[in-house]
Amino acid sequence: MAYRSLRGMSLGSRSMEKDTGIQFAPRSMVRFDCPDGHQTILPMSDDADLPAIWECRCGKTALRQNATMPEPKKPKRSPRTHWDMLLERRTRDDLEELLTERLQLLRSGQLRRSA
Repeated sequence: MAYRSLRGMSLGSRSMEKDTGIQFAPRSMVRFDCPDGHQTILPMSDDADLPAIWECRCGKTALRQNATMPEPKKPKRSPRTHWDMLLERRTRDDLEELLTERLQLLRSGQLRRSA
């Protein structure tokens, strides 16, 4: 019996909720102009922070109407290496002095070589 009552229903593809009583967020149409003359008009919420730039369908950067081009972001620094962090703690002269001391100890046999 239950099988027959569900026949013809596309389960999972449609919501059983009604659209009555729903208030959508207020929206406005935002226009972006491409340097090639293309226009992109998108609906955006009034509460949203509007982006100054948008990627046009041609791949170029479109600018929002009545907006100024934002400053380009600074490139990320490359990750610090072990050598960079070592140079922050010690000078090059100190490192050369430590190296000569360790080499003398190693050559004299007071230090064993590590595997």
